Amino acid sequence: MKYKQLNMEAIFILLTLGLVAGILSGMVGIGGGIVIVPALVYFFGYTQHQAQGTVLFMFLLPIGILGVFNYYNAGHIEFKTAFIIASTFIIGSYFGSKISIAIDQATLKKVFGVILFLLSLKMILGK
Repeated sequence: MKYKQLNMEAIFILLTLGLVAGILSGMVGIGGGIVIVPALVYFFGYTQHQAQGTVLFMFLLPIGILGVFNYYNAGHIEFKTAFIIASTFIIGSYFGSKISIAIDQATLKKVFGVILFLLSLKMILGK
């Protein structure tokens, strides 16, 4: 079922999707790209570009602050590593979005799928 407008049912599903992605993100560090992007494409009829752009906008807000708080309290955050990664992630996100926008949707979906597939194989078969 594709949702073209945000009626109450669609809003409820989006809220549930956010909750599930948040739980998965807090548990195993996934959520935005792996859960929300495909759901927006296949259940809500978004283009790949719209789904990716929407998820990136979602990350602009401090959505992970409570999860970070719990990991911080448990002593599980490596701040130096996080800042190093974030410093180049910002630049990579800028150029990655430029590249993504320049690619047609069909190719972009395939690239996204191949990346997910290869990562899953590595996690399943790797050491």
